[in-house]
Amino acid sequence: MEDMIENIKKDVIENASNLKKMILSDSTNEIKKIIVRPVQIKNREMFQIERYCLNKVFHENIEFNKLLDIPYAEYKQIMIETIGKDIIFSKQKSEYKKKERPNNISPTDIKLSHNKQKSYIINEGDYVPAMIDLGIFTKDGKIVRSKYDKFKQINRFIEIIDDLFKSMKKDEITMLDFGCGKSYLTFLVYYYFVEIKKMKANIIGYDLKADVVDRCNEIAKSYGYTGLHFQMNDIKKDKLYDGKIDAIISLHACDTATDYALDFAIKRKIPYIFSVPCCQHEINQTIKKGGDFDILLNDGLIKERFSALLTDAIRVEVLRAKGYNVDVIEFVDFAHSPKNIMLRASLTDKSGSFDKVEKLIKKYNFTQKLYELTKE
Repeated sequence: MEDMIENIKKDVIENASNLKKMILSDSTNEIKKIIVRPVQIKNREMFQIERYCLNKVFHENIEFNKLLDIPYAEYKQIMIETIGKDIIFSKQKSEYKKKERPNNISPTDIKLSHNKQKSYIINEGDYVPAMIDLGIFTKDGKIVRSKYDKFKQINRFIEIIDDLFKSMKKDEITMLDFGCGKSYLTFLVYYYFVEIKKMKANIIGYDLKADVVDRCNEIAKSYGYTGLHFQMNDIKKDKLYDGKIDAIISLHACDTATDYALDFAIKRKIPYIFSVPCCQHEINQTIKKGGDFDILLNDGLIKERFSALLTDAIRVEVLRAKGYNVDVIEFVDFAHSPKNIMLRASLTDKSGSFDKVEKLIKKYNFTQKLYELTKE
């Protein structure tokens, strides 16, 4: 029985992002029925609980993790209405039987109470070639129900960019994308500026692999994206675009490649930076014990994670010392499940010092590439 309840909770959590409604009924307790719906409260996605007790209804808004606290075992019938399917648990004797059936619920059918339905920057029905090739949109622009989470993640990425550019009045923008790889995010950024912002965009994607560059250029040509180009270049040694640059993107540039991209932006005084670092090995390989954080260096896994966070913290300090306002944002790449840190930076006329960074380096005797590059 306990295993079955855990399975019910697992289905609830896995489908929470696509939930239209959940109904728990047929209970011998005083609360005869519970209805759960997604709601949006001051831009926070939550869940409204309706509890039916005698002739009264009680309401409560809860966070995502509180879904696990609902007493599922007290109800004989549990129905989860989600995008594309209903999941039904029926208690028979001492165990639950599970069945699924298709439904016609689409993402646009999910209304968020207490607020209007969330408005996305890229919406169902828009013609976005990259979204079709990713399998998120059908050819006629409908959201593929099983890809709704990816649809939201992509919109979140575009929202992060839009937060800085939505009030921009320029007619043209130039952006560099370092370590672009096979990611379609570059194509979506181009779509945002050209089709949504109605700007002329010149975006250059850099990668070390010739086959990736060739493939991306083919895709850009097939989309008719005349202002989007890809080149095989190594940021550490090759000459890059030398005209005026408005912004850089660096998503998952491995280890110190992120530092070279950030240093390039700092030295060129590029106004906007969007960087998602990964594989931060440098500090982990060089750090020595020497202070209050020694407890974090005793075990390999903890040391690795601490070193990665320390690397990003130093990058933030260096950017701020060089005049950037920096937001540290939780970012989920649509192609990955782990959460990452995005550094979103905008250039100001302020500056700071390296004092905190230098004290840490002196105490723990590690090396960090961005600090070294900016101190040269």
